[in-house]
Amino acid sequence: MPDSNGSTVVHVELDASGVARVTLDRAHRLNAINAELSGALSRALAELGENPRCRAIVLSGAGRAFCSGLDLAAGLTAEDDGDDPMTASYVAMRRAVSIVTTMREIPQPVIAAVRGHAVGAGFAIAAAADIRVCAPDAVFNAVFTSLGVSAGDLGLSWLLPRLISPGHAAEIFYTADVLTASDGVRLGFVQHISDDPVVHACTIADRIASKPPLGIQMTKRLLDASLGAGGFREHLEHELRSQILGLHSTDHAKAVHRFVEHRRADTTA
Repeated sequence: MPDSNGSTVVHVELDASGVARVTLDRAHRLNAINAELSGALSRALAELGENPRCRAIVLSGAGRAFCSGLDLAAGLTAEDDGDDPMTASYVAMRRAVSIVTTMREIPQPVIAAVRGHAVGAGFAIAAAADIRVCAPDAVFNAVFTSLGVSAGDLGLSWLLPRLISPGHAAEIFYTADVLTASDGVRLGFVQHISDDPVVHACTIADRIASKPPLGIQMTKRLLDASLGAGGFREHLEHELRSQILGLHSTDHAKAVHRFVEHRRADTTA
């Protein structure tokens, strides 16, 4: 069944207090991002941003994961993205990038409620939120260098060094090591660990929604400015070009082949 926003993969509920719950729902693929999910999530966030009834947003994933990143099997490209592979990849990645630019630019604070895996682009979406509430089993992984591409997409290479520190971000990117929920709290990336992160996030969102909206919205703008938000879009272009080059490299093709074969072996074992 399509949600009220017309999507079967992104569900939106706006309650009477002004808190919107946005849920990614490709649970069978651990909420991996394909072309449909990318477009639907961007549209849902943009529409909430224009809705004066919406005061705060809680973003979560259905099932046992927040978001497992870009769907390597389905891909991001759509039929109308062009015939040239590199051009189609660029168009598709720009569409995906609109998820995080919208999150940063809409006036309402966004709280990410993270359960299970937040990998690659999923890590970036969590980083683009204003606040992160995690289940004890939440894990973040910038898997990029293991796949033969530059570390960070959807703004993660800009956001993470500012949210933790350049040195910690460098270690996470270079090694592709997992960041646990407790690690995230220690580094200041995760604000709360909760057995039910959605309920906890909604409690925070209710408190935000009870405040006069203008002050909250202006505060979000000030916090963005303190991070140097003016350079975010410029950095996204550099990051996007690096990603596209990497996605069409021999190293990436070999790394994805090894990844897929490993997954098949795990499935048949």
